[in-house]
Amino acid sequence: MRYGHFKWLTEGADIVRFIKAQRIKWLGHVQRMDQARPTRKLLDWKSMGNRAVGRTRQRWQEDVIEDLKKLKIKNWKERAKNRRTWREMAEKGKNHKGL
Repeated sequence: MRYGHFKWLTEGADIVRFIKAQRIKWLGHVQRMDQARPTRKLLDWKSMGNRAVGRTRQRWQEDVIEDLKKLKIKNWKERAKNRRTWREMAEKGKNHKGL
């Protein structure tokens, strides 16, 4: 990571929103990958079998999709194809009070 990414430490930005914005960027990056790549396969993978009794654990992708809903981003798989607009949406997440 370049030094410029740590600029938020001195500007009083919320670290949680910064991390969530980075997760959104990563989701777009993985979505644009070729479907034969292992990382992309994991994104599309659906587990088989039963989950534990009680409250089910939230998966990473479910967390990120919940953040996209808070940002009112719909049809994210299609929108992630455009790298520039996806990055701009992720950057807006750094300042969004709902994240």
